[in-house]
Amino acid sequence: MCFVPLFLGTACHRQVQVVSATTEAIPVDASSDAIQDSSYTAYLAPTKAALEAEMNVRIGYAPERMWVGEPECPMLNWATETLWEAAKRVYPGRVDIAIANMGGMRCAWDAGPVTKRSVFELMPFDNELVVLTLKGEDILALCESFVRYGGQGVAGMRVTAVDGKLAEVTLAGKAVDPQASYTVATSDYLSGGADHMDALTHFTECWKSDLLIRDLYLQAVQEQDTIRAVVDGRMNLL
Repeated sequence: MCFVPLFLGTACHRQVQVVSATTEAIPVDASSDAIQDSSYTAYLAPTKAALEAEMNVRIGYAPERMWVGEPECPMLNWATETLWEAAKRVYPGRVDIAIANMGGMRCAWDAGPVTKRSVFELMPFDNELVVLTLKGEDILALCESFVRYGGQGVAGMRVTAVDGKLAEVTLAGKAVDPQASYTVATSDYLSGGADHMDALTHFTECWKSDLLIRDLYLQAVQEQDTIRAVVDGRMNLL
């Protein structure tokens, strides 16, 4: 019979502590071209060329520059109106207003052709359309934030401030009833309270469309062909 000895012991774990660390910023720009894989670049070239051609396709025309700026601007008014009209087509109920954020407008469009690239540059994010149900008191709180932070995009609503204080908010020409319920078309991003829109998180219902807002913009440009929007005083914060 063979006996195999067993050795029991206590493992000793050394505690490691970081005493110093260094970092290095590695730029990823034109200076990196020298280290690219030329064979892989050549392999991707046809795909890149096809994508570039598709992105440069003209899908509409802007007769005037669609500029971006607070408290109200043509680009934001167009984007919010587009959101509102799209929501009316897909939501199974009434859509009272639409709200978009100034920070979501990532570029202006110069007068001239509007391409697919133009829309992707305007909305590079995969934000989706949602419709929220809110109390009127939350709509008013939201507008207080608009006044405080210099304006945002609205459609179906007019906001007036006097001496830096909210003076009037109307929907379809009527004052907002704090106790009534209203439906708001916006993005899933803003429904989480981004851009100081905390009041949007107080929704009682959230309807999700599963539609990308960028796709809605692309469709709107193609349908409208000629893109027009004006500053009409809907965000009057003077």
